[in-house]
Amino acid sequence: MNTKLTQLLEIKYPIIQAPMFLVSNVAMVTEAMKAGIAGCIPALNYRTLDELRMAIKQLKQNKVEGGSFGFNLIVNKSNVKYRGQLEVICKEGCDFIITSLGSPEETIRQAHKVGIKVFCDVTDLKFAKKVEGLGADAIIAVNNEAGGHRGNLSPEELIKQLTENCMIPVISAGGVGCKADIDMMLSYGAKGVSVGSPFIASLEAGVTDDYKQACVDYGAEDIIMTERISGTPCTVINTPYVQKIGTKATWIENLLNKNRKLKKWVKMIRFSIGMKITEKAAKKATYKTVWVAGPSIEHTDSILPTKEIIERLIRD
Repeated sequence: MNTKLTQLLEIKYPIIQAPMFLVSNVAMVTEAMKAGIAGCIPALNYRTLDELRMAIKQLKQNKVEGGSFGFNLIVNKSNVKYRGQLEVICKEGCDFIITSLGSPEETIRQAHKVGIKVFCDVTDLKFAKKVEGLGADAIIAVNNEAGGHRGNLSPEELIKQLTENCMIPVISAGGVGCKADIDMMLSYGAKGVSVGSPFIASLEAGVTDDYKQACVDYGAEDIIMTERISGTPCTVINTPYVQKIGTKATWIENLLNKNRKLKKWVKMIRFSIGMKITEKAAKKATYKTVWVAGPSIEHTDSILPTKEIIERLIRD
């Protein structure tokens, strides 16, 4: 499974364990590296910069040949911690950064100074060409089967569109739950895949057993879109609580979003509230359950060690 992604990150298999808010942690990524893939953690999983710094030091100590690690940065104005997180990551060092939800220009510039590669989330060709022009090392093609904030195009349509028009490697994100899915994405022209939802039901994941078990009990048909977390459509498991509260933004949020002067602040507030809702559901047993996941949980039939999940991805 030698591809451009395995060469870029010096890993055995062209798989990135996708960064997932509250789910990803040092233990998961350490096991990912041991199994020969790359692992990534959202910088927002750490409340303070000191906690982020400590995580980087631990991962550097745990790194083994054939594995690599990185961090995900939300690079728009809703993330007030962005600049401090970027500074810590560049100072302490890692193999790669994945940028989301904004312009990666500053991240690319600062990361490249210290030899860190930058991959950028994109959902369409327009933004892909833009980040390629800014010097991104690879594109994370977020398709309409991804968990969380997903794109609008199918994996095949998006991958082919990007590979035909961009020179840098395309990594497919979304819709991968087994080896057959990986083979399919590579056949479309992707140089690797980013896999998230199957790892929610791992022993190492930093969420409740209820959340993990939900990924076993529910399937692809139970994944729906909601605007109630961050104001931006996001995929979640259709639990009874989600059914009760509905999936559309409130009328007042829609009204405020139409006001150009207030729109930025409304998004920042909505983002903050959504993160707190998601954290409560992930960390505590509560009937107010909003669990983020993608349709690839269809392949999850038990809670397993990260190592075994990866073995299934590369062999089954």
